[in-house]
Amino acid sequence: MAHAYVVGTFDTKGDELRYVADAIRAAGHEVTAVDVGTSDPDARRADVTPAEIADRSAFTGDRGTSVAAMTEAFERWLPEQHPDGVIGLGGSGGTALITPALQRLPVGVPKIVVSTVASGNTAPYVGSSDITLMYSVTDVAGLNRISRVVLSNAAHALAGALSAPPVEAVDKPALGLTMFGVTTPCVTAVTEQLADAYDCLVFHATGTGGRAMEKLVDDGLVAGVVDVSTTEIADLVAGGIMAATEDRLGAVARRRVPWVGSVGALDMVNFGAPDTVPEHYRGRTLYEHNAQVTLMRTTPEECRAAARFLAAGLNACEGPVRLVFPTAGVSALDVAGGPFADPEATTALLETLRSALRQTDDRRLVETDLHVNDPAFAATLVENLHDVMREGAE
Repeated sequence: MAHAYVVGTFDTKGDELRYVADAIRAAGHEVTAVDVGTSDPDARRADVTPAEIADRSAFTGDRGTSVAAMTEAFERWLPEQHPDGVIGLGGSGGTALITPALQRLPVGVPKIVVSTVASGNTAPYVGSSDITLMYSVTDVAGLNRISRVVLSNAAHALAGALSAPPVEAVDKPALGLTMFGVTTPCVTAVTEQLADAYDCLVFHATGTGGRAMEKLVDDGLVAGVVDVSTTEIADLVAGGIMAATEDRLGAVARRRVPWVGSVGALDMVNFGAPDTVPEHYRGRTLYEHNAQVTLMRTTPEECRAAARFLAAGLNACEGPVRLVFPTAGVSALDVAGGPFADPEATTALLETLRSALRQTDDRRLVETDLHVNDPAFAATLVENLHDVMREGAE
């Protein structure tokens, strides 16, 4: 019997939460109902009261400060319970309150949130976790012919996940790799060469992808990293929509995992459809990747800024590091005669890395005259990975 946690503000959504809890119990699982409401800390509306989660100082009578305090308290409390699965219900406030705690749970623990804001910008709620958001259709404000169906589906989705047989364990060490569409040939070649020895986890370098990989690094689930596509750094320094956070490479430094990487797709910044490109960038070199993605070529100055960020992150790493540079081009668009060919920008990127990266026996810049998508470049990355994995094991 698995143990599910049903979470929400029982002072406003008690009927709906009890309906979900009953459905999961009926499916054969144990349920703990958790009340994160802030109106009355001692109200016994669920198995766990608000006062059992947050200190009494959190209940100020002011909704904003109380909800903020409960959010932080629940984020600390939930991971300590080690739930087999969690389901939450909420509007915008409830979703924002519940999801930070769910993001703290390990990947693989089933997490479902039925929410009024599941149809929209969901990135703040999902983050880099495997949360499933289900749009509530009607407001979460009572049981009716629509909400009963949606809530029943959500409850049985969680029950089904809890009843599923365990996924067969993989006995190979996990390897994190970053890929973008314009570096796909390189990453594909690397994974083909390493698949026998490693469980290759490829992450789409969309901002969220990099954060997801580093969360697994922080969780101790990744033995090494082949960070081919550091393009999210270009979006960070130039204001693109697929930006890394300031903590990019932070997990690698904290966990000291062996790292091999490159400057894949640092020649571009991402925006949405052409009409979403900021006005001050309209005169730049732009490339319509598809109807929803417009790429902007980075300038030499932006390349220097990206290189400084990358070097600073790697300088903080005490584990073995190899930064492999393809001087013949960093993406499928950065080729002779291609739309993003710009030798001056590539030179700015390389020269800044030469000066900013503090090279040691464990931290090295490896320069090649290859293109990032040349099969020989992939082989060079693999060779360097074998080196850093040996060094990391010593």
